[in-house]
Amino acid sequence: MAAKLRIAIIGQSNFAADVLELLLERSNVQIVGVFTIPDKGSREDILATTAAVHKIPVFKFSSWRRKGVAIPEVLEQYKSVGATLNVLPFCSQFIPMEVIDGAPLGSICYHPSILPRHRGASAISWTLIEGDEVAGFSIFWADDGLDTGPLLLTRQTNVEPTDTLDTIYKRFLYPEGVKSMGVAVDMVASGSAPKITQTEVGATYDPAMFKAENQVINLNAPAEKIWNFVRGLDSVPGALATVLQEDGSEEEIRLFGAHLYSAGPVTNGQRLKLKGLSKSAWIHSAGLLIEGTDGAFVNIRRIKRGSKVISASDFFKQAEHQPITDFTEEELGKRTLLAGIWTAILKADIESSTDFFAAGAGSMDVVRLVEEVKEVFDVPLENEQVFMAPVFEEFFDQLVRILRQGSGASGGQQLDFKGFTLRANKRVIQVPSQLFINGEFVDAEGQRTLDIINPSNEEVLCQVACASSGDVDKAVQAAHTAFNGSWKQITARQRGQLMLKLADLMEQHKEELATIESVDSGAVYTLALKTHVGMSIDAWRYFAGWCDKIQGSTIPVNPARPNNVLTFTRKEPIGVCGLITPWNYPLMMLSWKMAACIAAGNTCLIKPAQTCPLTALKFAELTVRAGFPPGVINVLPGKGSDAGQAVADHQLVRKLGFTGSTPIGKHIMKSCADSNLKKCSLELGGKSPLIIFADCDMDKAVKHGMSSVFFNKGENCIAAGRLFVEDRIHDEFVRRVLKDLRTMTIGDPLNRSTAHGPQNHKAHFDKLLEFCQRGVDEGAQLVYGGCRVPNLKGYFFTPTVFTNVTDDMYIAQEESFGPIMIISKFNGSDVDSLMQRANRTEYGLASGVFTKDIGKALSFADRIDAGTVFINVYNKTDVAAPFGGFKQSGYGKDLGQEALNEYLKTKCVTVEY
Repeated sequence: MAAKLRIAIIGQSNFAADVLELLLERSNVQIVGVFTIPDKGSREDILATTAAVHKIPVFKFSSWRRKGVAIPEVLEQYKSVGATLNVLPFCSQFIPMEVIDGAPLGSICYHPSILPRHRGASAISWTLIEGDEVAGFSIFWADDGLDTGPLLLTRQTNVEPTDTLDTIYKRFLYPEGVKSMGVAVDMVASGSAPKITQTEVGATYDPAMFKAENQVINLNAPAEKIWNFVRGLDSVPGALATVLQEDGSEEEIRLFGAHLYSAGPVTNGQRLKLKGLSKSAWIHSAGLLIEGTDGAFVNIRRIKRGSKVISASDFFKQAEHQPITDFTEEELGKRTLLAGIWTAILKADIESSTDFFAAGAGSMDVVRLVEEVKEVFDVPLENEQVFMAPVFEEFFDQLVRILRQGSGASGGQQLDFKGFTLRANKRVIQVPSQLFINGEFVDAEGQRTLDIINPSNEEVLCQVACASSGDVDKAVQAAHTAFNGSWKQITARQRGQLMLKLADLMEQHKEELATIESVDSGAVYTLALKTHVGMSIDAWRYFAGWCDKIQGSTIPVNPARPNNVLTFTRKEPIGVCGLITPWNYPLMMLSWKMAACIAAGNTCLIKPAQTCPLTALKFAELTVRAGFPPGVINVLPGKGSDAGQAVADHQLVRKLGFTGSTPIGKHIMKSCADSNLKKCSLELGGKSPLIIFADCDMDKAVKHGMSSVFFNKGENCIAAGRLFVEDRIHDEFVRRVLKDLRTMTIGDPLNRSTAHGPQNHKAHFDKLLEFCQRGVDEGAQLVYGGCRVPNLKGYFFTPTVFTNVTDDMYIAQEESFGPIMIISKFNGSDVDSLMQRANRTEYGLASGVFTKDIGKALSFADRIDAGTVFINVYNKTDVAAPFGGFKQSGYGKDLGQEALNEYLKTKCVTVEY
């Protein structure tokens, strides 16, 4: 049996430690000693720590030579282990030839380039700087030259356009290098290790990049040269550039995250002067844009200023986010865990001000920190985030934000905003009145505002910002950036947790939201609490459950033999979505659309109704507290003709969801087509028929018949626009309706006994008066109402009943969107004609029937041309059931699983193998 190799490992770092662990698995090897660098303060190199765990003798030398001569006592200690082979995985020290040749079998070294190219200490950097198409490493027999010894083996990989010093090391040079060191030792042990003399053809000796003067970037070069230089020093130490400030001072910065940029010059950036660059660079939304001497562009994503790395696009931004101060007990426990990780890496006591790099951490320590934090806290984390928050307290703050975004934990960022104090319903509520863009409340361009009128007293409640097309563009850009940035980093399950947290916050503040909704829109408080707010909360919770269940399918297709084919589909978010919602259910319409939109992975901006945007703005505040990243949700009060049109026209908006009138829906559909053919879904007007047969449960028919018309003051898209009552019960039905109307409480919507509040705004109130007058003029019998509630200030409209309405009348054909009951008779013997009359409308949103005959009911459901059918009930909607109409009531669905499809696109992928 052959004797074991007696190996001395000489070097340092995680790479060397992993080589040690690998060699310990081999039965033909004995590690007789580890030689490494001294501790830095109390911080021991990982190689020494690993060796000590395995009870391997460890020797720590600050130097092996003195004045070029091997130190005798160091040499003696090396000889004491009796090594037959020296293995140098990574070594930053000069090792004397007495040691290199001291082992009978010699010394093998790892070098991260394909020798003889890029000899020297910075081989990986120069592989990228020189634009090599192939990278690799060599394991060679050490001699008395600089990386000149005979080759034992080499391995190589293609350099990818996305590679940096970090990525090429992590994906290939490190993992494959460790394996190959094991292969090399095996070859030595078996006597099959070659010694291939290096050629001097193509040999290069490159400057050491740890010297600052070599890190200065030459900007007077083609774009590709600039790009290669930056990525060759990414992420340590970073390419060094100098900013020339307007006051004549200079600031050194380091550049990271470079890529060639083919979108051309920017038009909306800020100029930045860099030393050595003849033209100005530009700070823009995607980073720092530099033009090379060849007219091509390089974009820099990140910049290091002082000790902190920032997004290059934030170079001119002065304000930083406010640090978190309201940590939970659970989060403070995580702080202790994190401090333990830092202590283990840095071998030092950790304080709030401890700087990871100032404490001696290097690039491999960054890798270790990232991997340990990912494992312990189950969060997505990248190396660059360590550089962007190198101080312990900053890093902990960043970690908590990630955790809160992922879990929806409480205590998100608090917002400053301009607003007003609403004193109502025995509450004092702070309500924002600015636009909400990119996670901040901001004024509209030109300080434009809208008057918000309280419909209960016709007085100005407050003024809110009025968005312009420029404001819309800012919101779209923020949503676009978030969609392609922070929002993509959040997993589907984390997205659901954020939505659940938002729903919890809405529930915690439901009385506030219902009070705002009641004052702002005129909704009766009890209804606002149960339906406007309650169903909004339900929608967010329902769609939160769908986030991690959106999936494609595999499809059997015919392959071209002898090959096989795999075809599958992916359900993907569309991108930036625009939402335009009406004034009848301000918060609920927002939630119905936005919850599905967000669950599908999109970002969005919403233009709420200009008459009542306050709950949308209060909702925006809650999204920040829930932890949604900036830009994911944006809220822009404004006019439909300005802000709404800008949303429909914007080229970066890829989907528009609209609820409103049919004429405006047609205009929006045209705008979507003319702009960029954006996908749109439309929930439009209705003239929903409700048929009441004589065999109905009369009590139930009266109760639901009234609710079908007067629910939410008649401002209800699925309201029964026309009742067909069988002649045998017509008079009794009308009598009972009138009896109940005479006892209906009309007045202050905040009063718990009120059943009927004011109409939303004056223009709508006036329209209802005109609608009723037209009915009277055409000969319909006005049996109740049709006028303002007497002696009551505000837009209070008396619930109204018309009978003897014929099919040709205007009020029989058009939607009132108010508390106006339109009743026509029919004879039970002619159901076919009845169905023709019910379907004789361009609308098809909802419908209803009351009968005890299930066959009759199901026949009605089969024949009616409407998106929703109610049988022996009305207004019974649920977040799990799809909602939407036919014909000129629009297309597409809100709610239910089908709503997700409105905010998803299907991609088909085919792979031949």
